[in-house]
Amino acid sequence: MNLNEIFSYQLFNIGSKIFTLGMLLGVVLVWILIILFYLFLNRRFLPYYFQAEQVKEDIQRKIRRLLRICLFLVAIIFSLASINFDYFIFTHPNISVRLSSLLSVILAFQTARLIDWLISKVLIRNYYEIRGNQKQSIQDNRYAKKAEKTADRTVQYIVYVAAILLTIQIFHINFQFDDLFDNSIKTTQTDTPTTSDDTIDANEETDSSEEIIRDFRLNNFFVALLILLVARLGAWIIINLVLYNYYKRQRINIGSQYAINQLLKYFIYIIALLVALESIGIKLTVLWGGAAALLVGVGLGLQQTFNDLISGIILLFERTVEVGDFLEMDGLIGTVKRIGLRTSLVETRENITVIVPNSKLIVDNVINWSHYDNKARFIVALGVAYGSNTQLVKKILLDVVKQNGHVLKYPTPIVRFTDFGDSSLNFEVLFWSNDFNRIEDIKSDIRFEIDHEFRKANVEIPFPQRDIWIRRDNNVKEE
Repeated sequence: MNLNEIFSYQLFNIGSKIFTLGMLLGVVLVWILIILFYLFLNRRFLPYYFQAEQVKEDIQRKIRRLLRICLFLVAIIFSLASINFDYFIFTHPNISVRLSSLLSVILAFQTARLIDWLISKVLIRNYYEIRGNQKQSIQDNRYAKKAEKTADRTVQYIVYVAAILLTIQIFHINFQFDDLFDNSIKTTQTDTPTTSDDTIDANEETDSSEEIIRDFRLNNFFVALLILLVARLGAWIIINLVLYNYYKRQRINIGSQYAINQLLKYFIYIIALLVALESIGIKLTVLWGGAAALLVGVGLGLQQTFNDLISGIILLFERTVEVGDFLEMDGLIGTVKRIGLRTSLVETRENITVIVPNSKLIVDNVINWSHYDNKARFIVALGVAYGSNTQLVKKILLDVVKQNGHVLKYPTPIVRFTDFGDSSLNFEVLFWSNDFNRIEDIKSDIRFEIDHEFRKANVEIPFPQRDIWIRRDNNVKEE
């Protein structure tokens, strides 16, 4: 008795289906391999991974459970393939659902959940927890949290869109939309009476639509969506994993970082959009001709909007105004929080966000207090009474300013004796600070302290005085 006869030995049958010894051995071998693979992952790989990434116990349990479900489904699918036992669950002229197809779809979504947990819930979250433990400003922490949510959602969308694409391929539901457009065109032509000229025009429109759109299928939508999501994730990886460390090593200021990041994202998104349109089946060469004529008309009607768009690009390239700069323009004083393509966000001292068109930052006169250097000089003016000890006044002013924690030690503060006024000796104390947003509060604190020290030293701050002389005319006779 040879080996083929042993494997072909019939054990039992269910209906017309015959089960042989070879099929049973194939199923057993599949389960043994799956169990050994799970034990290897559970005892060797996962403990090392969990320890390296410092994964919490509840997340560890969820990952192990998802892994068991995925491997269980894989074992069932391979077992069905080994015994060649796969029956139809649902049949339709266009769609047929087999047992293995249904299990494959469930496996695809369970694998998507597993990948989502491994990447977004572990790797990305741990990465931002490490960044959060470092010394960062409140603005950096807010940006990190926002970037973490963006990365989490992007990974989720990618894995689930990929699962949907796999489902379309498994169930063979990738129908074509061209037939729908053709049917709609035919219906319109049959409903309305047409002349020969109208028929020619309709045929020309049909030909032009066919030139613009080709092979319009269901999975093309999801492929285009997947391309855009991958581009978004790629931009996040480049900005947060590659450029972040480069910025940190080179000590690049936040304004330059923002400009580089925005330009990079615009470039990646434009390329991804063009590729997505091509994947849908749209001919870009045909669109460019129509877009050129359309943009002329749109540009005439939206001149200010296009002006703001071009101004936003100029700001990102020229960087005369950057994120984090402290501006003063038309009575508006605040910090630039964001530079968009059309508008920028400026946060005032009152914590009010003002939306400013980008063209105003290009055309109008803008005072940028922190453009070249992140410090500026400020003045507190005052006067003392005539007869005061000017050297003592100078010493008090310098001591008060130097003791203030918001005043920079270099450049050193100075005191100027500006003028002999009508009622006082006028002085100015000049100091440097980089806390532009609270400068009025800093000046107020300095004035409070000067007044306190002057009272201790008996230095008088005079009020305006006038001597009035009444002249009497002796020629006027008294009555």
